[in-house]
Amino acid sequence: MNKNNSPMRLISYVLVAVLFTLSGPIKADEVKITADLAYLDVMHNGKVVRIERIKDTSNRLTNSFAKTSRPCPPFCVHPIKLAPGIETIGELELLEFLNTDVKQGTGVLIDARMPQWFEKSTIPGSINIPFTILSTGLDNKYTKKIIKLLGARERTNGEWDFNKVKALALFCNGLWCDQSSRAIKSLTKIGYPREKLFWYRGGMQAWQLLGLTTVTP
Repeated sequence: MNKNNSPMRLISYVLVAVLFTLSGPIKADEVKITADLAYLDVMHNGKVVRIERIKDTSNRLTNSFAKTSRPCPPFCVHPIKLAPGIETIGELELLEFLNTDVKQGTGVLIDARMPQWFEKSTIPGSINIPFTILSTGLDNKYTKKIIKLLGARERTNGEWDFNKVKALALFCNGLWCDQSSRAIKSLTKIGYPREKLFWYRGGMQAWQLLGLTTVTP
């Protein structure tokens, strides 16, 4: 008997065909963020942007974030804990931050990368404040202006009041990128409350790996 036409092999083919028919193609609404969350609408540059996952289950990264290996230093893997008092967050916590703090005006999502990266694509709801500006300290007039816009108040004696500052979530390119971590460390040096700082360690690479929506500013 020809093994390629054996009864068992034919039965296997039939079973595969039946299972494929029963399962059918993946429906768009089956590619959710979580079992209970299909999408989240946020404001970006005055427009509503829907954050959701790419529905094509065969989608693959083809841009620079598909690259797995970079020279270290400077592109070294960062620890999960950036510094004492700084909370590291993931994608779901970031979405919650957008849906609460950012929506209510009590928080800001900061893309801490250099402008040329920000202009390629970013996370909806974010603003670009390059880490280089935040790293200059309060002697820099631009840094001082930004800190004031975030809610800090300069007292007459030269000291700063950070009691009413906004919560900040910062990110950059990925687990190997130090732009957001440097920005956070610089903020703590000038007195920004650690409990108001959140670090999205995965950054753009992890965000895009999950097929989440990006925007071009």
